[in-house]
Amino acid sequence: MIKIESFSLGPLQTNAYLLSDPEAGRAVIIDPGMNPGPLLKRIEGLHIEAILLTHAHFDHIGGVDAIRKSKGCPVYLHDAEADWLTNPNKNGSSRWPDLGGPIVTDPAEYALDEGMILKLLDGRLTFKVLHTPGHSPGSVSFLFEKHLFGGDVLFKLSVGRTDLTGGSERELLDSIHGKLFELDDDVTVYPGHGGRTTIGFEREHNPYV
Repeated sequence: MIKIESFSLGPLQTNAYLLSDPEAGRAVIIDPGMNPGPLLKRIEGLHIEAILLTHAHFDHIGGVDAIRKSKGCPVYLHDAEADWLTNPNKNGSSRWPDLGGPIVTDPAEYALDEGMILKLLDGRLTFKVLHTPGHSPGSVSFLFEKHLFGGDVLFKLSVGRTDLTGGSERELLDSIHGKLFELDDDVTVYPGHGGRTTIGFEREHNPYV
């Protein structure tokens, strides 16, 4: 049984997600944000198999370096943002120096792409990768059974901003309508900020789509 835990990290309260197999002591992290102390404490004694990034904005990657160095785990990121981990201008950390200063870490070890299937935790955790650009060019959503980890694409009664590097309102709406809203109503959405929601609720009530 996969356990899902969330951690609200950093000045922008970015949601990091820990998906673990408690019996095996193994886990995967999605979007380890800034000031990752609570997450680092939680994963003491766990084998971290991978860090999955929905995209490479600074508030979602602030904890990558600390976790990768302490756990020796690889990072997965869409190729459209391959150079963002090493470029604070692209990941946005140089734009808001008052939030912590430039963030730089090594490139991702693995590239994500549309339709890719990731089998992790000895096959107990299988993600389908959906390329969902608009908030950023390499934004992806990870679908595990009825759980969707969508980063900053779709929020409860809101959507991701499109005024940052590589953003596009048209692409964002295409991603939401063409991919996310094709999923079942009872799929739970775990967003990059704020509380959880469902595909059905957003399709019915979200004023931005």
